Amino acid sequence: MSERPPISPRSPRAALEPEQVPPPPKRSDRARNPFVVVGNAIITLLIILMIGAGAAYYYGKQTLEAPGPLQDDKIVNIPQRAGKRDIADILQREGVIDVNPWVFIGSVFAMKASSDLKPGEYSFQKSASLRDVIGTIVEGKVVQHAVTIPEGLTSEQIVARLSDNDIFTGTVREIPREGTLLPETYKFPRGTTREQVIQRMQQTQKRVLAEIWERRNPDIPIRTPDQLVTLASIVEKETGKADERSRVSAVFVNRLRQKIKLQSDPTIIYGLVGGKGTLGRPIKRSEIAQPSPYNTYVIDGLPPGPIANPGRASLEAAANPARTRDLFFVADGSGGHAFTETYDQHQKNVAKLRSMEKQIQNDTVEPADDPPPPAAGAPADTNPTATTTPKPPTNSKKPARPARQGAAQSTTSPPVVQR
Repeated sequence: MSERPPISPRSPRAALEPEQVPPPPKRSDRARNPFVVVGNAIITLLIILMIGAGAAYYYGKQTLEAPGPLQDDKIVNIPQRAGKRDIADILQREGVIDVNPWVFIGSVFAMKASSDLKPGEYSFQKSASLRDVIGTIVEGKVVQHAVTIPEGLTSEQIVARLSDNDIFTGTVREIPREGTLLPETYKFPRGTTREQVIQRMQQTQKRVLAEIWERRNPDIPIRTPDQLVTLASIVEKETGKADERSRVSAVFVNRLRQKIKLQSDPTIIYGLVGGKGTLGRPIKRSEIAQPSPYNTYVIDGLPPGPIANPGRASLEAAANPARTRDLFFVADGSGGHAFTETYDQHQKNVAKLRSMEKQIQNDTVEPADDPPPPAAGAPADTNPTATTTPKPPTNSKKPARPARQGAAQSTTSPPVVQR
């Protein structure tokens, strides 16, 4: 057995005194090397930066991906020359985002989209995240507004419609040539200039006209695309029924072949009012014989140009009319037309229409009190031959079918195309 060292007794005072702690070891010369000190500082700094970057990445990702405050889809307009701070303020004001503008700007930089933000009108979806919002603006997929231009309007009427539409900007310097615009439904972003709209309608018309011209019936007496547009414009103004266009076109084509005057009422109206489009009253008998470059009751063949802007269907009908021998048509009282090959049958259809109109007038007119005597100096009817259709009184029992405007009727005049 090993022997324990002897215990040296200590006095109470010595026992209360603290034992002496050995001094710390001296740092090695390597630890005191300045390169080691700098290296340790750099490593510590990198660790701190990595921790900070990780925290920032996590926070940024959460901020970008978190659902936004929008309760419903919303359209917001980002104006031209708006900076990143301006865009952030607009989005915050419209309730699209609920983060600090500087967070938005930082997110833009994080997504490397600083120079890709585009002005325009954007549709933001419900609860769109910040990433979705920035992505929508970067992609530039602005809201497209559908604008419908009806068939049969004149160029002046189309320009007036564009001027009244507040999604467009600028003015139209010059009214386009009649028949050079294609009526259709187009889509434009807000802020499109009206000149750009006109140019697009003209380009579309050229493309469609070229395609239809290539597919035309080679036997029709139409020699140029411009003549095709002129014929199509007359067809467009004569009927609004899709299933009648090719047959109406056949009537005019047959008349052209036989060198019979077209005698179309809308051409009279265009000669009277031009691009205004509507006369606002029936055609007078005196106006039927009134000389005009567009009056097809007076001139031979087609007028010198279109009387409106025809749509695609009327262009197709003019290029490929129905194979009939019809030379006349008249309104049938139900919104359509009755077509005939002979003038005698045509006159019967006219008489039938007049009988229907008279019956409708009798059904709608109620007995009235005796009319008061005319006032002294009241002007007499200065145009008893005007081809007007009596209008039903405001207290009519049932609505009457209105006659087509300018349906001039005469049994003594040459055969005419009746509507």
